[in-house]
Amino acid sequence: MPFAVYALGLAVFAQGTSEFMLSGLLSDIAADLHVSLPAAGLLTSAFAVGMIVGAPLMALFSRNWPRRRALVFFLGVFAAAHVVGALTPGYGLLLATRVVGALANAGFWAVALVTAVSLAGPEARARATSVVVGGVTVACVAGVPAGAALGGHWGWRSAFWAVALVSVPAVLVIAGTVPAGRPESVPAPAGVELRALARPRLLLTLLTSALVQGATFCAFSYVEPLATRVTGLAPVWVPGLLALFGLGSFIGVTVAGRLVDARPVAFTATGLVALVAGWAGLALTADSPFATVALVLVQGMLAFGTGTALISWVFRLAGDAPTLSGSFATAAFNVGAALGPWLGGLTIGAGLGFRSPLWVSALLMVLALGTAGASLGMREATGPGRKGVPAV
Repeated sequence: MPFAVYALGLAVFAQGTSEFMLSGLLSDIAADLHVSLPAAGLLTSAFAVGMIVGAPLMALFSRNWPRRRALVFFLGVFAAAHVVGALTPGYGLLLATRVVGALANAGFWAVALVTAVSLAGPEARARATSVVVGGVTVACVAGVPAGAALGGHWGWRSAFWAVALVSVPAVLVIAGTVPAGRPESVPAPAGVELRALARPRLLLTLLTSALVQGATFCAFSYVEPLATRVTGLAPVWVPGLLALFGLGSFIGVTVAGRLVDARPVAFTATGLVALVAGWAGLALTADSPFATVALVLVQGMLAFGTGTALISWVFRLAGDAPTLSGSFATAAFNVGAALGPWLGGLTIGAGLGFRSPLWVSALLMVLALGTAGASLGMREATGPGRKGVPAV
């Protein structure tokens, strides 16, 4: 695996830390900037929306740039946004930096996924994808708890400074390892790529990916009240439970990177079915500490392993949309990340209890099985020399 691919994973680690670290900093931000807690929560929502909108827009904006220039530009803007965020005295400017940081993050993700797959070659497509996505899982295991610890000792601004500092070595390594020239092949016109991305099988694969991520984040977002109010664990155990989910996620993407290229259909189909059973099983056994701990680890592994496989399938199906396929995969991931917590919150708000997000996750996975099955049943062209490739 080229060293540049691991540098991309380091950058994604910094970006993943930024995306999720606010969950442990909201109260401090609200108190320091004299805003309500819901207003502070909008900082997370703004980042998610920026990722969804920014992925295709930034990919179109930079599609004719050399990939190294695009990666360094987006990561530099991302780091600068966090420096400004750490220095700002007001909520409005902080909100603006979250949007700018998300747009830069989305642009980086879109280019990084395509670059990683290009550097690794078709035979290691899934492994390269797993290294990049693995940056997010390492952020869940180490970056987010570290950000919360920094915020607790030196204030929330220190976490923003830390993200900016971690981004600096990633910029330097990317500048020194990613090839400077343009890709060997000239990208097709944007209209041609967009039409390729509108094919039904590819859209169904993207929808499947969004549903899988929606199920994942619906459950993950409400682990704390589930653990403390249903399972009966003390609050002190919650960070460890979240880290355990992150550890499972890291194992999942690592295993996916090793197996998906060889057996993509079997791996993805098994993951989808197991996720349905796992979320339903956790809902039924959440009052047992042993079952909760075990299934949190297993579900993290299944969710991110299957998610990595689906991103790899997007690249497999979108061979004639090489510059925009990564952006659509990124957007689908973040649509699920935004939709899942909202749906879970609706069920809790309706008085259905803290197990209800798990049932929502199971239902979303049933829908994902349906969309994956519909995609698998189609037989249409998937790009030059790639006809009849199943979507899962």
